[in-house]
Amino acid sequence: MLVLFETAAGYAIFKVIDESKLQEVDSLWKEFETPEKANKVVKLKHFEKFQDTTEALAAATALVEGKIGKSLKKILKKVAATEAHEQLAISDAKLGGVIKEKLNLSCIHSPAVAELMRGIRNQMEGLITGLPPREISAMSLGLAHSLSRYKLKFSPDKVDTMIVQAISLLDDLDKELNNYVMRCREWYGWHFPELGKVVTDNMAYCKTVLKIGERTNVAGSDLSDLLPEEIEGEVKLAAEISMGTEVSEQDINNIKHLCDQVIEITEYRAQLYDYLKNRMMAIAPNLTVMVGELVGARLISHAGSLLNLAKHPASTVQILGAEKALFRALKTRKDTPKYGLIYHASLVGQTTAKNKGKISRMLAAKASLAIRYDALGEDTNAEMGVENRAKLEARLRQLEEKGIRRISGTGKAMAKADKYQHKSEVKMYDPSGDSTIPSTSKKRKFEEVEEAEEPVTPVTQKTKKPKKEPVAEEEAAQMETEETPKKKKKKKEKKEEAVAEEPKEEEQEEEVTEATEKKKKKKKKKVKEEEED
Repeated sequence: MLVLFETAAGYAIFKVIDESKLQEVDSLWKEFETPEKANKVVKLKHFEKFQDTTEALAAATALVEGKIGKSLKKILKKVAATEAHEQLAISDAKLGGVIKEKLNLSCIHSPAVAELMRGIRNQMEGLITGLPPREISAMSLGLAHSLSRYKLKFSPDKVDTMIVQAISLLDDLDKELNNYVMRCREWYGWHFPELGKVVTDNMAYCKTVLKIGERTNVAGSDLSDLLPEEIEGEVKLAAEISMGTEVSEQDINNIKHLCDQVIEITEYRAQLYDYLKNRMMAIAPNLTVMVGELVGARLISHAGSLLNLAKHPASTVQILGAEKALFRALKTRKDTPKYGLIYHASLVGQTTAKNKGKISRMLAAKASLAIRYDALGEDTNAEMGVENRAKLEARLRQLEEKGIRRISGTGKAMAKADKYQHKSEVKMYDPSGDSTIPSTSKKRKFEEVEEAEEPVTPVTQKTKKPKKEPVAEEEAAQMETEETPKKKKKKKEKKEEAVAEEPKEEEQEEEVTEATEKKKKKKKKKVKEEEED
């Protein structure tokens, strides 16, 4: 049996001396404890050294992709010419299939072969003669650096550092642009304050200021390419009756320069957004389909890289960006937040407040799968993201329609919405149970209110007996069955007396009012007599 062994310095072909020892896989490592023991198991037959790092890099990349490089093909042809009947032990089964197909060599890959490769790698310095250890380590380090550099050059789209920088710059541009526009509106507002209310769009405002300059030039300038006809008419009308102050030409020039800066930054921001959108579709297409370019870029920026984000579970992705609220809730023992940066995704935004928590949880679960597929998968298509988004949208429709559907029946037919009728159930407070003093009649209360309105001199009145409260109907029915006829007569007499007393009370009150009126008339006469005297 022959063994193909790859190193950073070159390819080596070993001859297995004792094949019976390969059958004992568990104890094979004991045969490679020392170089002397290793030389009794395998023996170096041929070693093909790489000329430089470029050749080593080409061979390494070919092995990674499962292809046969030029140097490897050259060695295998020599082996096939001399010992075609021997089996070739290899470490990669995919490479073995390619060798068998092209060179017609029988290849073998098994756990015993893997253990044999491990033993050879452990005693490589003693088995490969004419190659100093220092040279092997230097070539290994050089090949590692070259291979990493080649991978970066080969797939520059997979560098997520550009996304982190682009989204940070985009946020900074938005803040600065907002400050510049606010300063421009405030500055030019001293000269032409009405323009800010008429033209609401920031870009249109800055372009209009650039074109007209002083407000006296509005009448002779054509703004049809910047503003609609209606707004243009309003601007010209407002310029005629403007209440702004007069400014110098130097002030207008400075304001125009600021407007130029705003327009340039706005155009650069649009260009940067397009760049970020294309970069996100190249690096994380599935995540972009799920949550959008800006939210996906902010998630990657918050985690540090796409690979770090792929290591987070779905629960962490859900609240990523709300760490302060989370720790505050844990400290105060209140409800933890349901969403962080993922709240700005379109799927969460279009749901009702009741279902936002459910949708954000489901979206985080699917987004974490998409992130891992983008970070660790070899494909660069967005099929999985499109499929998962369709599932989430179907679930969202189901949640939104759940409250409208009927509970009974098949559940598929929509419930008929009845006409809404507001029924107010306002319960009034009953103050009768607060006091044990018997309440007076409504007629008496009305008379007291009228007396309170008129300022009257106090008059002594006879104390009245309070009326008895009406007894409940059920108690009255029981009492009637138990009472004797004598008691019934007494009750009737009391009722008649009460009825007779009511008109007397009314007569007394009328007499009191007449007396007060007579006193008032006498006072008026005395006052007139004194004035005449």
